[in-house]
Amino acid sequence: MTPVALDHRRLYRLPWTLPDNGISWLEPTSACNIVCVGCYRENLPSSHKPLEVVREEIDTFQRLRKSDCISIAGGEPLLHPQIVEIVREIAARGFKPIINTNGVALTPELLRELKKAGVRGFTFHIDSKQFRAKWRGKNEVELNELRLHYAQMLAEVGGLSCAFNATVYEDNLPYVPDILEWAARHIDIVHVVVFIAYRQIVPRLAETFDFYAGGQRVDLKPLPYVADGEQNVGIRSTDILAVIRQRFPDFMPCAYLNGTERPDSFKWLLTVRVGARGGKVLGYVGPKFMEFVQTQHHLWRDRYLAYAHPRLLRFGRSGCLLLSPLDRGAREVVARYLAWTLRNPLRLFRPLHFQSVMIIQPVDILEDGRQDMCDGCPDVTVWKGNLVWSCRLEEPKQYGTFVRTVPKCML
Repeated sequence: MTPVALDHRRLYRLPWTLPDNGISWLEPTSACNIVCVGCYRENLPSSHKPLEVVREEIDTFQRLRKSDCISIAGGEPLLHPQIVEIVREIAARGFKPIINTNGVALTPELLRELKKAGVRGFTFHIDSKQFRAKWRGKNEVELNELRLHYAQMLAEVGGLSCAFNATVYEDNLPYVPDILEWAARHIDIVHVVVFIAYRQIVPRLAETFDFYAGGQRVDLKPLPYVADGEQNVGIRSTDILAVIRQRFPDFMPCAYLNGTERPDSFKWLLTVRVGARGGKVLGYVGPKFMEFVQTQHHLWRDRYLAYAHPRLLRFGRSGCLLLSPLDRGAREVVARYLAWTLRNPLRLFRPLHFQSVMIIQPVDILEDGRQDMCDGCPDVTVWKGNLVWSCRLEEPKQYGTFVRTVPKCML
């Protein structure tokens, strides 16, 4: 598969930084009720943090970081016995609480209780590399039935952002367009779709690099994201984009986050499409559209936008009309919409919705040993009062600091 060639200078570089970011990442527990192949957290059943510790971590976010929302993750956050109180605490601080969950423990009763406490949305992690009761052996197309179950559950309650994550491995990469096609059919109740390229430490890396924590050489085997077998951990965001374009040739990102070591890498690649329920996609907004949204939200709210309220996402038609003088993508959406409605004027009564598609490419180890992280990463969490990368949290927990990769000296 040939990756898509993108010019980062033609996209909007999202303005998120370490101290000023749309999202922050809170982990009240490491306990989980299922197993995921690509998980990077050790499952510790008795790891629920006391509410006082959770409050201290929220204090750290407030002291060090502006954020629009706080993603409550883990582990499985719904297992925390005080999850409702955690949501209430986050909402009381002025953040949007977003729960990152596998959904297994979510019931209609708990959902209503969480909404009453102030939850603003859910991100459901569902993919074929999870060991779920009654869903083992199902591919991504078959899992769309489960995704729809949760989307409809949230839609029935109303007013909640609905997002889905899926880790992308070599064997489920061809299914990515199927997930997107399903999401387009339900664009009115599915607001965000996220694809995360699989990353773990595999044996061949140990043949090329030594690993150091501070000045001490360490063995990485105790870390949960060290794989026993040889797997493809080199999938890039542009590889995923190439597969998408095989079915949707005009699929076009509008914004990105680069790497800490490579400014032309695409660590977070954002696409916003506009369409009507049933699968009709009329186009994709461009960089100026996203720049306007982010800067205006920061101007009025003093923070960058993440997880827009579902009622705002229903204004696809008026939003594109408003920004069409600035944004080429919005102009193309308007032109296609006019042609579409001329063929059937009754379509004027059908709302157009925005839907975000994010592709994430986690840490990459470069040939010289540098680790290319996400520059301006939203998934930053708290460790001992400091902000750290959540995807590598097991390193300071195990060794007291992050691990460096050093090329082996070949004599």
